[in-house]
Amino acid sequence: MDLLITLALVVALFALLGSGIWIGLALLGVGWVGMEVFTLRPAGDSMAVTIWGASSSWTLTALPMFLWMGEILFRTKLSEDMFKGLAPWLEKLPGRLLHVNVIGCSIFAAVSGSSAATCATIGKITIPELKKRGYPDAIVIGSLAGAGTLGLLIPPSIIMIVYGVAADVSIAKLFIAGVIPGILLAGLFMGYIAVWALLNRHAIPPAVRGYSFVEKLHASRHLIPVVLLIALVLGSIYLGVATATEAAALGVVGSLILAALQGSLDRRSFHDSLMGATRLYCMIALILAGSSFLTLAMGYIGLPRHLAEWIGGLGLSQFGLLFGLMLFYIVLGCFLDGISMVVLTIAVIQPTIQTAGIDPVWFGIFLVLVVEMAQVTPPVGFNLFVLQGMTGRQITWLAKTALPFFLLMMFAVWLVWLAPDLVNWLPRQMIG
Repeated sequence: MDLLITLALVVALFALLGSGIWIGLALLGVGWVGMEVFTLRPAGDSMAVTIWGASSSWTLTALPMFLWMGEILFRTKLSEDMFKGLAPWLEKLPGRLLHVNVIGCSIFAAVSGSSAATCATIGKITIPELKKRGYPDAIVIGSLAGAGTLGLLIPPSIIMIVYGVAADVSIAKLFIAGVIPGILLAGLFMGYIAVWALLNRHAIPPAVRGYSFVEKLHASRHLIPVVLLIALVLGSIYLGVATATEAAALGVVGSLILAALQGSLDRRSFHDSLMGATRLYCMIALILAGSSFLTLAMGYIGLPRHLAEWIGGLGLSQFGLLFGLMLFYIVLGCFLDGISMVVLTIAVIQPTIQTAGIDPVWFGIFLVLVVEMAQVTPPVGFNLFVLQGMTGRQITWLAKTALPFFLLMMFAVWLVWLAPDLVNWLPRQMIG
């Protein structure tokens, strides 16, 4: 019976999505069908109460604030300044300025929270600059596609907030838990670039010129504002001074000051950043509202509990369960964006995770790593779409350039499985 119900709901979901309806409304529709057809409870009253409860969460207020912060910084000269500040330090490394993609994305990820925004902002500076200097297109674009996914992992991350709200997990702990895996993944990307450069020395152009230590320090002044902003946001959370929501407000104030100091804050940019964040938040909020009602409907039907019992009856080890989930999310990522993947599945997956004794904070980082892979898997890979718009290249070619970085993400998942303290150590050290 459960199989038939599941099949009916999946058919209803694909029918609604196939009709061109918004994802949030499609989730609401499937939830309503499930409530009306398979339960005796009134769908209307439940929908109203559930949507209000999901939308009025105090924790959720961090989301529009971080979105606005990212939109403000997107319209500044931040990426240009980061290139100026980083380039002199990287000329001597194998791969030279290719590392700007990774380090630049890591820094911008720490103030934006969005993978697509990270990829677009850093890419609009590095792609023309690296192409002008003679770096091969494939490694330039591939490294940018891979490094852009760090926007999901390095806090503050929009998808961590979505997961935290949906799974009732501390967002502050998720943020801090993502720091070490984020640095680890950035290190893996830089290691691959260095190895590739050593094997393809002819493809790397010579250094433009040598820089003295004093010149490097002088160039680093461009990095001071963004480093201070990162310290303000993450430091306030780590030290227990501010909640994730309060840190987001501090981040918005800091980004407005930064934009003003750079001369890029005017009435138009303020309005555009505010409206951009509003539009994006409305989309995410509608998806979360639909997801909350669908979660309720599935709970009444009993599907998550029955699925958890069925998976428990299979006798899978934690590794077997997580490996299966990784494959599931990789396939799902070929057709859905990251946020939709999380909200669609968390209601079903969470009881299974709890039954298997997996820490929800650790699983949140595992989920983000797997969703990162979805950003570079065709046909629906957001980073690939961003890069296609910037380069005019085919999606298949872009996916091929990103493949080594996709495999490195899989390796990172394996590492956090082998050493869970990579995720759990920092949250245990938090103050407050």
